[in-house]
Amino acid sequence: MRKTILFHLASCEAEVKSKAALERQASERLGHTTERLRLVQVSASDSSKPAKTLSLPTSKRQHQNPQVSTLLTRLIMATFLSSKTAAAAIARSAIHHRLSPLSFAGSRSRVPSLHRSLPHVPSLHVGFSQRGGLKSMMATRAMSSSLSAASDPAQLKSAKEDIKELLKTKFCHPILVRLGWHDAGTYDKTIQEWPQRGGANGSLRFEIELKHGANAGLVNALKLLQPIKDKYAGITYADLFQLASATAIEEAGGPKIPMKYGRVDVATPEQCPPEGRLPAAGPPSPADHLREVFYRMGLNDKEIVALSGAHTLGRSRPERSGWGKPETKYTKDGPGAPGGQSWTVQWLKFDNSYFKDIKERRDADLLVLPTDAVLFEDPSFKVYAEKYAEDQDAFFKDYAEAHAKLSNLGAKFEPPEGISLD
Repeated sequence: MRKTILFHLASCEAEVKSKAALERQASERLGHTTERLRLVQVSASDSSKPAKTLSLPTSKRQHQNPQVSTLLTRLIMATFLSSKTAAAAIARSAIHHRLSPLSFAGSRSRVPSLHRSLPHVPSLHVGFSQRGGLKSMMATRAMSSSLSAASDPAQLKSAKEDIKELLKTKFCHPILVRLGWHDAGTYDKTIQEWPQRGGANGSLRFEIELKHGANAGLVNALKLLQPIKDKYAGITYADLFQLASATAIEEAGGPKIPMKYGRVDVATPEQCPPEGRLPAAGPPSPADHLREVFYRMGLNDKEIVALSGAHTLGRSRPERSGWGKPETKYTKDGPGAPGGQSWTVQWLKFDNSYFKDIKERRDADLLVLPTDAVLFEDPSFKVYAEKYAEDQDAFFKDYAEAHAKLSNLGAKFEPPEGISLD
């Protein structure tokens, strides 16, 4: 469904005289929150230059109609003196001021149509009268009951920098990794339909899924990321969770993850996966359990062991998982909230210590879960665990590939090939 708000201008010379008038007009006609307003003015005498823009705050009053209140995240208004310069000038201005994605269309004029857009984001259409003057403008946003906007690459890059700053102050690398994993780890390869198949679709933002036993404590990760999501409305939760997870690995000293973005979000809690798809810490048969869970996702033994190596980061808290000590000499003073039991001594550093420490088991203050110990007990798992304990480069290579694969599981990408930030 596509909703439209149309602005009719009395003549091609129509102008808004002041910020206050523009803000008042937008408030009266829209009555909802937008990120900003931009008044774009194009000069007929010199169409070779980008138009000037003026950013303005907008009304915070919510419209009574919820469909209208969620219609736009950005409104762009423009005045033109001549249709001959309009199309070229607005395209030039959009690029110069980074107002993309936009689309431009001429109506009853010989101005060539120009198009520059991404899916499911606001667009600006400029219509020209038969005499060549500006007739109308409309701003639209595609609306759907099941889809959210694919992510904006520029906003993803900015959000990554904000995540880096968050990591420096909150030391939240482990919980952000876990958040990304648990959003993706519900994937079931035997189910073809999206979003029933689960996977990286942003469903973990909903309370019903946050309350799954395996997700205990992840509401804290969501609270950390929500201000970034609020700041960058052009990013889906699915992409934000995976961006945060990969960035946390990299910032902790781990390998660069070959990520792609453009994941579509589920829209409602009813689209969350059923509980029970994530791995448990202490099943009766650890090896069988790991294979049951990860094979269902389409992962193999090498990928199971490599991904397990991410336990080099973080701590287990008994009040959340039922495993680990309340605190140890490595966790009693933080950083971050003190307490819990870590798998490694430097539990905010990503390296191959996890495999070395499990193999040696010399320190009672370091955690070894049944699903950790089995990596050196099961013959197939042991081949990779021994290799990673001896060769950190090999671990980093295999981990980066496995993490990227996990982050894509079940995801629906727009565009289908995804978006690279490199």
